Amino acid sequence: MITKQQALDYHSLGKPGKVEVNPTKPCVTQLDLSLAYTPGVADPCMEIHHNPADVYKYTAKGNLVAVVSNGTAVLGLGNIGAAAGKPVMEGKGVLFKRFGDVDVFDIELDTQDPDEIIKCCQLLEPTFGGINLEDIKAPECFYIEETLKKTMKIPVFHDDQHGTAIISGAALINGIELVNKEIDEIRVVFCGAGAAGIACAKLYCSLGVKHENILMVDSKGVIYKGRGDKLNKYKAEFERETDCHTLEDAMNGADVFVGVSTKDMVTQDMVKSMARDPIIFAMANPDPEITYPEAVAARKDVIMATGRSDYPNQVNNVLGFPFIFRGALDVHATAINDEMKIAAARALASLAKEDVPDEVARAYGVDHFKFGREYIIPKPFDHRVLTWEAGAVARAAMDSGVAQNKVDIEEYKRSLERRIGKGRVIMSVVTDKARKDPKRIVFPEGDSGRILRAAHIIRSEGIAKPIVLGDPEHVKKAADEHEISLDGIEIIDPIASEKRRVYANKFYERRCRRGITREQALWTMRDRTYYGLMMLEMGDCDALLSGVTSTYPTTIRPALQIIPLNEGIHRVSGLFAMIQKDKVYMFADTTVNVNPNAEELAEIAISASHVAKAFDIEPKIAMLSFSNFGSARYPESAKVAHAVEIIREKDPDLLVEGEMQADTALMPEFIEKYFPFSELKEAANVFVFPDLNSGNTAYKLVQRLGGLVAVGPILMGFSKPVHVLHRTQDVNQIVDMAAIAVVDAQQSAKW
Repeated sequence: MITKQQALDYHSLGKPGKVEVNPTKPCVTQLDLSLAYTPGVADPCMEIHHNPADVYKYTAKGNLVAVVSNGTAVLGLGNIGAAAGKPVMEGKGVLFKRFGDVDVFDIELDTQDPDEIIKCCQLLEPTFGGINLEDIKAPECFYIEETLKKTMKIPVFHDDQHGTAIISGAALINGIELVNKEIDEIRVVFCGAGAAGIACAKLYCSLGVKHENILMVDSKGVIYKGRGDKLNKYKAEFERETDCHTLEDAMNGADVFVGVSTKDMVTQDMVKSMARDPIIFAMANPDPEITYPEAVAARKDVIMATGRSDYPNQVNNVLGFPFIFRGALDVHATAINDEMKIAAARALASLAKEDVPDEVARAYGVDHFKFGREYIIPKPFDHRVLTWEAGAVARAAMDSGVAQNKVDIEEYKRSLERRIGKGRVIMSVVTDKARKDPKRIVFPEGDSGRILRAAHIIRSEGIAKPIVLGDPEHVKKAADEHEISLDGIEIIDPIASEKRRVYANKFYERRCRRGITREQALWTMRDRTYYGLMMLEMGDCDALLSGVTSTYPTTIRPALQIIPLNEGIHRVSGLFAMIQKDKVYMFADTTVNVNPNAEELAEIAISASHVAKAFDIEPKIAMLSFSNFGSARYPESAKVAHAVEIIREKDPDLLVEGEMQADTALMPEFIEKYFPFSELKEAANVFVFPDLNSGNTAYKLVQRLGGLVAVGPILMGFSKPVHVLHRTQDVNQIVDMAAIAVVDAQQSAKW
């Protein structure tokens, strides 16, 4: 639980507030200034004047949303005014950027006249790609949105209405599936007839709920014909002929309760009166209409969702607006229509049924999430929401005719993955290569839950053909415990395998002059790592991944005994791909060689260049030292300089420079000024360290302090793909390493 002071400090310390504006183009020279402003800016101005659609080409309009509020219905705080609502609107901007990479200007309007708000938004249309209406009270919010949607040609979206509707709609789709009910047969009760309640009811009808099966309750009770008070037209749409006049009446026998009102509206007796397997969405914030513990105590068969993060199934609007606007903006949609909202809800519902990445579970302090009564909607920190939801919204915009910019939906999804960062851009290249020719990967640690989940993913996504080693009963038990399907995953028990003796004889031939007897060889083949490596050597699989339950030496030592090195290679080495959003750097050697000599450094550099090319990166190699081109003459720096000579002799076409300091390698303007003879004209992307101390230290510092993502370790030098996993690697990282291993196998003749 956060304190008031924590919240105040968060907003006030350092630079006040939560947002700032940063330029996306350089402005450090006179030329930059001339291009950014006068006279250079005149050219794009005239292009837009001649073709107004070019505003999306030459300005930030296509990624800019206005969050507009007058502060009349701020969170649970009520009508606190425009200025007091500004922290919320800034927060909305942070969420837009964090989850959808959408830029925002928050605009607080000091008026309660809906026509003034409408006029202001209309005048802002040239500036923004979309309008997000926020925290404007009902019924004015309905009138404002309806008018703007009719008169503007950019998306207008009132999140308080539609965000809650879309997220809870996804929960409804999955909830009724779990309880085996038909959507056109369920009876739904709404507590709260404001913006969110009415929007939810309308969207649920679009999803298949029958209009006549809805009862809506406001502060005066059920909205029924003959109640006697005057209703606005939005409430009147849900007026019913019914004998139910109170919330208690309405909930008797109901299948679904939707709360968008205030706390403590629902009692345990009301919950007990509902139909079998009741679904309760108690979404009042911060305190729901009935708490999760109270509801589950009343009914063990309840499916419960709230607006809180400390209970299962949080209905959080951040699952909606960043991704909905992302999809709408990218196709230059003129509106956000019902088809797009339904597509968003269905995309979220479908994603909830997919295997959940470990990193998402860790963010919420649990071991795993799985589709079921306590997980019916995805979590906001699931990075896949962007591609699933924005992709679905963009497709719906095109199909429904409101998109002005048509995109290839699969390529668009790949572009969304590149926005995510965290290594997805570079790994998507490798994964696509792997899928074109999936190989057989053996996993010796077949009774590990992480390995089995990774094996399931790589099989279902077509990345590889997994083989796991272990006692089949133990493997199946582990799979059952983690609720993993073993379909398509081959299981081999080395102890019972008919090939154990064949592998033992081959191993004996290799090691008989190293003190190994036939009996020892046969016994050794009981070890799953040795068995898997012999499978690889004998051609019964194409790659091996191991290490999540063992130490680094217990995998690499057997590999050195069994798998030959590539021709011309005398030492195995290790590399990490260090990923900084849209940049990738290769660090080698970071894991194996303590103090390589010049010849070994040259081998490491050449091997690293092959890895870079497998990632579709043209290698620009910097051989690192504390010296710049002989500036400090010591044996340690001379070793690096000599390695450069060896590389150029072995591979004249490879771009390599050194010896050089790390910062020099990243500053082409510095090289051009002080070392104009250098062949390196751009920043290096492959860094070869002079020893293990520097390489291992550097990658860990960059990872922890710089926030770069480390993909690896990628072992280099073996003639066949062997890669050692770390004990701390999660399922996603294992899947990434599997894709790398497949590409390694595809190109093993080159590596």
